[in-house]
Amino acid sequence: MFTELRFALGRLRGRILGWGIGLGLYSLWMIWLYEDVAQMDLEGYLEAFPREMMVFFGGIMELASPAGFLDTYYFSLMTLIIGILAIGVGAGLLVNDEEAGILDLVLAHPIGRTALFWGRYLSLVLCLAIVLVIGQLGWILPPQSAAMELTWVEFMMPVLPLLAVLLLFGTLALFLSTALPSGRLASAVSGGLLVGNYLFVGLARLDEGLEPLVRLTPLHYYQGGWAVRGLEWGWLAGLLAASVVMALGAWGLFLRRDIRVGGEHEWGLGRSVRRLLGRTHRPERAAVQES
Repeated sequence: MFTELRFALGRLRGRILGWGIGLGLYSLWMIWLYEDVAQMDLEGYLEAFPREMMVFFGGIMELASPAGFLDTYYFSLMTLIIGILAIGVGAGLLVNDEEAGILDLVLAHPIGRTALFWGRYLSLVLCLAIVLVIGQLGWILPPQSAAMELTWVEFMMPVLPLLAVLLLFGTLALFLSTALPSGRLASAVSGGLLVGNYLFVGLARLDEGLEPLVRLTPLHYYQGGWAVRGLEWGWLAGLLAASVVMALGAWGLFLRRDIRVGGEHEWGLGRSVRRLLGRTHRPERAAVQES
C-alpha cells in the first residue's frame, strides 16, 4: 500500500506544487491588504453593496475582524476553488488508468485491489493536506500577519474544516467514478453538487424558510474562517465520518468491479436498446434473404 502511495503522490507532485504555490501567493497578497482593510471606513464601504449581497456572503459583515477577513477573502472561496482539485483528483484516482487501458496491467503486478485502493486514497488525503498547508504558510510567515493578532495555531485551525469538506467531495467523486460509466460524468456530478450546495447555503441566509433543508447539506457544517474562534468538533467529525463511509462504499464497488481494458463504460440501457433493435430487424433481414 505504501509503495502505491509513494507512486500516486509522485504523479500528483505537479498539481501539489502548482496549487500550493498559487494559494501561497494569493495568501501573501491578502495578508498585505489586511491592514488597509482594517483601517477603512467600512460603514461607508458596505453601504455601496446591496444588503442581499452582504447577507449572501456572511463574513463580509465583519470584514475588519480577522475571522471575517479570512472567511470572506479566503476560506469561503476555497471550497469552490480547491474543490476543483479535490474532485478532479478523486474522480480520476482509479478510472483514469482504467480508461487509459493500464489499470489491468497495474493489477497484474503483485498488489491487491485493497492495497491499490487505499494507497491511492491516502494520496488524495495527503495531496489536499499539503496544498492547504502550503497555502496557509502565506498567511503565517509574513511579518504583516502580526496585525491580525492570531497565533500560528489559530491560523491553522480553519484548515481542518476546509480539508474535511474537500475530502468529502473528493471522496464523493471517487465513489461516483466507481458507480457511473465514466470519470468525466463523476466529476461533473460532484462539481454540480458542490456548486449547488454553495449557492444553496447563501440563499438560505436570505430566506430563513430554507434553513431546515440546508441543514441536510455538508457545507452547512463548514465553519470557514470563523474556525479561528474555536472548532466545532462535532461538525468536523461528521464530515470526516461521511467521507469514510463513501470511501468504504467506493472500496466495495472497486473490489467487485470488472476492470475494462480501455475506454469508458456505457449505460446498460444502451445495450438493451441495441438488442431490442437487433431483434426487431431480424425478421426483415430474414425476409430479404428469402426473396
